[in-house]
Amino acid sequence: MADIKVPVFSESVSEGTLLAWHKKPGDAVKRGEVLAEIETDKVVLEVTALQDGVLVSTAKNEGDTVLSEEVLGVVGDAGSAPAPAATQEAVSGPIANEASAGGTAAQPDSAAAGASAGNEATRRDDLSPAVRKVVVENGLNPAQIPATGPKGNITKADALGAVGQQAAPAQAAQPVTPAAVIPAGARPEQRVPMTRIRQRISERLKDVQNTAALLTTFNEVNMQPAMDLRKKYQDQFVAKHGVKLGFMSLFVRAATEALKAFPVVNASVEGKDIIYHGFYDIGIAVASDRGLVVPILRDTDQMSLAGIEKAIGGYAQKAKSGKLTLEDMSGGTFSITNGGTFGSMMSTPIINAPQSAILGMHNIIERPIAQNGQVVIAPMMYIALSYDHRIIDGKEAVQFLVMIKNLLEDPARMLLEL
Repeated sequence: MADIKVPVFSESVSEGTLLAWHKKPGDAVKRGEVLAEIETDKVVLEVTALQDGVLVSTAKNEGDTVLSEEVLGVVGDAGSAPAPAATQEAVSGPIANEASAGGTAAQPDSAAAGASAGNEATRRDDLSPAVRKVVVENGLNPAQIPATGPKGNITKADALGAVGQQAAPAQAAQPVTPAAVIPAGARPEQRVPMTRIRQRISERLKDVQNTAALLTTFNEVNMQPAMDLRKKYQDQFVAKHGVKLGFMSLFVRAATEALKAFPVVNASVEGKDIIYHGFYDIGIAVASDRGLVVPILRDTDQMSLAGIEKAIGGYAQKAKSGKLTLEDMSGGTFSITNGGTFGSMMSTPIINAPQSAILGMHNIIERPIAQNGQVVIAPMMYIALSYDHRIIDGKEAVQFLVMIKNLLEDPARMLLEL
């Protein structure tokens, strides 16, 4: 017998909510298979089986509050399983069994492929712990991941990029459920509890507004040079790196250069002290079904444009599947959010404490502008920098944003580090 326990939470997480059981008592389980999901105020954690056997019993129900290392249930050998209510053949007959077998025939091959990838990762001694974790969790084959490390090693960005590139499994078509008919004149309401992640987002945003002296400065960027750069080199970029060149990597690179020039924007406040960070870890805001999450690109001054694009794609895929970890979202010295993907023209983003600033990108809209004494139509984007006025002066904030504008309007300067 082996207890199924809640994973050890980080120091900042005191409890969680049992979101769902993926197995029921009597079901067979394999070592490493996901048994349940627990939502904390930061991420959704997967509880996996530590041995082969069957799920004997559960001690917690979906929706229950759980604590770190609390027992959720028990896994035992096959002889410990409760007797099933009825066999599939007794309930549905041989025809149903034949259909069921046909529907699950591909599963053993998939499981074998995942196990093979995990074994390959275990045998490779050139993988860092962070890379090995991504490879094993997502069933990747290291031999099929393009490596961009300095010595031909696979970086975490490479692994995350492979996660974003792997094809999602085909989903069976689901029947469309007709919408409930609402009587004319009805005024329906529905009360839904906030998820833990949504509660935490609310608390953090309100805390920032109550603590920091928030101010936002704006500018606009002519995106034509960046668009021309993408158009000219996109095919070659994709052929070499296997990922498209997007605007976000250019903004991350520009922000990194601006952070080097204005260190206070990369700093944070702790009590009465200002902590200046000698590294550049930029959080990228990503929308997910459970709320806004901000995974971190670490050491962006050492990342290539391709590495940035791969890492962002990998994080987006993990956010969509609910597999972001605490490690993915811990830390960060600066953040970027792109409301333009949803059509936002202008906004005042709120900083992600304890960071002191956040860059907001917006929709690209063709507008008339004055250029060399002529009125021309150009693809323009408003950009915004919200910052903590307690440590960042208006002059520094404006100059920071102007530098980003200048770099994006002349990308060659940025790529040549001029």
